[in-house]
Formats: sequence, structure tokens, C-alpha cells
Amino acid sequence: MPARNSRKKYIENSYYHIYNRGVEKRIIFEDEQDYKVFLSYLKQYLTPKNIDILQDKLSNISTSYRERAQIIKELRLNNFSDEISIIAYCLMPNHFHFLVKQKGQNSIDTFMNSIGTRYTMYFNKKYKRVGYLYQGVYKAVQVETDEQLLHLTRYIHLQSLITKGVALRAQPSSYEDYLGNTATEWVNSNGILKFFSKRNPRLSYEAFVNTKTQSYMNISKFTIEY
Repeated sequence: MPARNSRKKYIENSYYHIYNRGVEKRIIFEDEQDYKVFLSYLKQYLTPKNIDILQDKLSNISTSYRERAQIIKELRLNNFSDEISIIAYCLMPNHFHFLVKQKGQNSIDTFMNSIGTRYTMYFNKKYKRVGYLYQGVYKAVQVETDEQLLHLTRYIHLQSLITKGVALRAQPSSYEDYLGNTATEWVNSNGILKFFSKRNPRLSYEAFVNTKTQSYMNISKFTIEY
């Protein structure tokens, strides 16, 4: 019987909560380098690729052999900047959460297969292991209303902020982008932030995240126990 939320059919131009965890609940981010590598893959996949500039460098006689090899690698690498938009994310030691909007019907599946396979190869090589890293196929739940969309961003960001009941900004997430402290090119926070005030602290996104309402408690169908 298929696992709950292991979707295979998707709708164009729709939002989805994507999540998965390590097989047998194992740690999938052992150290800071693992987080940085995973985030670098997201950046490479989701930042627009300037094909013309790369090809010009490749044809330039002054480009070194090593630079050419890197350019060829970049040209061959999948890019999803026109297909996938990351609205919010957080990376936890044994799992991750993405809130994404996909353009094409199969965009999520191709994107998740690419990053999942690539990170597993990196992780297995680094830690001298073989086999699956994740607990089955990633899970996906369609987001159907603006209210669900807003509360889901809060749920995702709270995952990264709360450790043993104490609020800490410890885990990598898009929360700092929402606060205006960073500007990650591949994080699209504008659609969410338009619902909140930039001038009134009580109506800000930060106040929204820090206020646990009954609506937040009612999004259990978007969550997974870890």
C-alpha cells in the first residue's frame, strides 16, 4: 500500500509541501558541511543559468583546462529555475521541508529525483556507506488555500527555530529571508510577505510566526512526525 502523501500526480502552477526524512530516521546532515553542500545544490538547480556567458568562456582560448571542465559540468547540470520556485524551506538533522510552486506537471518529480540522487551520492561517498539515504519516496501535499499557504510557511520556519522548547535560529531555513536579513536569490518570499505589514511590528511576518493560533494547530495534515 502506498505511503500516505506519496503522490505521483501533480497539478501545473500549484503549491506543494514536500518533505522526507532519513531511512530509519537516521541523520542525513551530520555536520555543517553537509548542510552547505545540500544548499549549494539548491542554489545550482534554482538559480537561472546564463548559457551565453558559459559558452563564451568555454570558447575563450584563455580559459584553463580546469575551468573548461567546470563549465562543461555546469552546462550539463539540470536547472529548474523556470520550473520550480522555493517559497520556504528548512533543513533539520534527519529531515527537510520544502514549500514549492511548480510550473509544469512533472517539475517537482524531476527536481526531487535530481537533488535526492545527487545528495545521496555525496553523502554515501563521504561517509563510506551504500544504499538508500531517505525513507522511501518523498512526500507531497497540495496546498489549496492562501490560509494554508501562510500557516505552512510558519510551520516550516518554526521547525527550524524551536529546539527542545527554546527558540533558536540554529537550523538552515528561509526565515532570515522573510525577516529581510538575507536575500537568497532562489527563495521567493514576496508572495507571502504581501499579506503582512513592513511598518507595523504587530502585523509583521515575524509576529505571525511568533503567535501560535488555533489555525496553526489545525495544519496537522501538512505535518509529519519525526
